[in-house]
Amino acid sequence: MTQQTWDHFIGGQSVPPASGAYLDAAQPAQGSIGARVALGNAADIARATAAASAAAPAWRSCRPIERGRQLSALARVIRENVGELAAIEGAETGKPAWQASAEIEIAAQYFEYYAGLVNLFQGEKIDLGSGYHSYTSREPFGVVGVITPWNAPLNQAARAVAPALAAGNAVVLKPSEFTSGTSVAVARLACEAAGIAPGVFNVVLGNGPDCGAALVGDPLVRKLAFTGSVRAGRQIGHIAADRIIPLTLELGGKSPNIIFEDANLADAVQGAIRGFAINAGQVCLAGTRLLVQRSVYDAVLEGLKAAIPTIKIGPGADCMVGALTTRAQYERVSEWFETARSEGARALVGGAVESRAEWGEGWFMPLTVYVDVNNEMRIAREEVFGPVLVVIPFEDEAEAVRIANDTEYGLAAGIWTQNLSRAHRVAAAVEAGQIYINEYQAGGVETPLGGMKASGYGREKGIEALHHYTQLKCVTIKL
Repeated sequence: MTQQTWDHFIGGQSVPPASGAYLDAAQPAQGSIGARVALGNAADIARATAAASAAAPAWRSCRPIERGRQLSALARVIRENVGELAAIEGAETGKPAWQASAEIEIAAQYFEYYAGLVNLFQGEKIDLGSGYHSYTSREPFGVVGVITPWNAPLNQAARAVAPALAAGNAVVLKPSEFTSGTSVAVARLACEAAGIAPGVFNVVLGNGPDCGAALVGDPLVRKLAFTGSVRAGRQIGHIAADRIIPLTLELGGKSPNIIFEDANLADAVQGAIRGFAINAGQVCLAGTRLLVQRSVYDAVLEGLKAAIPTIKIGPGADCMVGALTTRAQYERVSEWFETARSEGARALVGGAVESRAEWGEGWFMPLTVYVDVNNEMRIAREEVFGPVLVVIPFEDEAEAVRIANDTEYGLAAGIWTQNLSRAHRVAAAVEAGQIYINEYQAGGVETPLGGMKASGYGREKGIEALHHYTQLKCVTIKL
């Protein structure tokens, strides 16, 4: 793939950075430079929010069904361009080809799904007795800012942009500077192929301190959605609190995946592997704390030890696990191996940086499983964001729930059991925004997603997301 230059997409046009500066973005599977990315600043953000503000009234005034047609058209053109988009995403993230294509398809599903919900908004009439007519309506904010991370670029951009547009807002999207390409490409498709008016969907590229902070602080932005680290979420929260604007925050996780003794162990072992290995562990939802009932603990470990070496890692199209997306993340995950050793954890598989001929200079990491772990260790409490799993035994249901909830995070949890009553009891007791039973990361674009505790607040996906991209108005008339 030849080196690509990505500029901002503002008001329906490619726009070079005001500073004239670019940064180099890598191809993780090769460990080489793959693209030049515009390094935006507050001037670029101001230009984009002005374009969005100018376009917002007409977009809001569209009949909802017309907005829906245009979002449907965007879903169609994303599918028509899946090969090109998947190639960009695969090169920038290090994902295997099958995974990049699947995530492009999910991005199309978001626009398709919300296209069908544009007529959902219905106000209500409030009975105040004779002499009054009172009703409510839901209205868009105007300009919505969206900041996305590098681990699933287009998937997470579509997750926020689609409901924001469906609700009648205009959007300024700031993707990660490491994975900017598909966001720019889809914004261009929205304008040039799907009929969405210039200025409704804008993309500004750059880093967090210079570009992301400017978007959060821009006076024209009236709502913000952010997916990323707890550290960055707190910083954004401070700015938003000063400005008194609403946020949707989807932050980190250290999610428990609980295997009870009555589970189908073959399915549970495979689900546990998928839960921490997909996307090389670079998933906020990843089930990286595997809690196993002591009576089946040894059997589960044997299953993991046998299955993990069969999983292909590398740049090939037939590989399940690709590269870590940034050099910095590769180095951070590498440091965790020494941390785990110093805490007394024992590597059942993996546990060290490897060099394999088929990996070349790419940032690939072996799947690693640690045992002899307790929930007080850093390796069990802090988010690694890599393909690293810790296995912790428990005695009974009460202890499983206690360990599961003994974390600052509350994004997701898995439960493996054939006892329906237990499944409901534990799902009710575990403090997490989404619970998966007998499958890890079950659900789709229709199912609400969000966190509890330090994992954030607000919800994305599903009908629930639409409520977070509108504000409620009540009108009362004395007759």
